[in-house]
Formats: sequence, C-alpha cells, structure tokens
Amino acid sequence: MRRLVLALVLPAATIAFVLGLTLPLMELERLFFLTDRPSLIEIVNGLWRDGEAVLAVIVGALSIAFPAAKILALHVAAVAGRSGLGLALMHGLGKWSMMDVMLVALVVFAAKTSGLAAAATLPGLWCYGAATLLTACGAWLAHRG
Repeated sequence: MRRLVLALVLPAATIAFVLGLTLPLMELERLFFLTDRPSLIEIVNGLWRDGEAVLAVIVGALSIAFPAAKILALHVAAVAGRSGLGLALMHGLGKWSMMDVMLVALVVFAAKTSGLAAAATLPGLWCYGAATLLTACGAWLAHRG
C-alpha cells in the first residue's frame, strides 16, 4: 500500500512543482493600473536581468534548485529503497524543506505591506505549496521503508 501511495505522490509532486515554477505566483497591482503576474522563473530571470545576480542566485537556489534536488532525490529513494543514495540525499536536503515556501511567502508579504502594491495569490503559489507538501509526504513514505 505504501508503494502505491508513493507511486501516486511522486508524479503529483513533480507536476505540482513544474506548475508552481511556471504559473503566475501572485498578482501585483501598482498605482491601480499596472498589474504584474510573475511566475517564479520570471522573478528569478527578472532579478538577473536587473543586475541583482546575488539575489537571483539565492532565490534560484532556495526556490528552484533545492526543491528540484529534493524531488529528484525522492524519485531515487523510491527506486533504490532505504539503503540507496536517494534517502541519504533526502536527509541532507531535509533541513531546507520549508525554506522555499518561506521565501515565496516573504515576497508576497513584502509586496502587501510596502503600501506600493497590492498582492493576491494565484494558482502558481498553491501548486508550489502543494509540491512542497507532497514532497514531504513522499519523503516520509520513503523513509518508512
């Protein structure tokens, strides 16, 4: 039963993660007539283009690279079992498990409280959060062996 649930959770986490990266995360409304609906990839790309390379690398690492590595490690752990490399990678990446969602939440919070823009969450943020929860559930199932 555990293997069946894991077989359902893994593709769902992967699809949710891809959707979370590509769908708009939030709608930012500035000055009542300027509206932006950036995806996470567009945010990182925009930071890079605007000369904020360090911030782009930090956001990209914590919000794209680490979660992608966690999902990949989870796939490896599901195939290799408890003694495989995937489970060891999951333990190593586990301490970063909510850093990605926290970072995106801070961006939304900053936009809402700055007074310069109104922000509303969009499906990308919900997919991104679902991917994080599904990955955590999958890691728990893989660890239980």
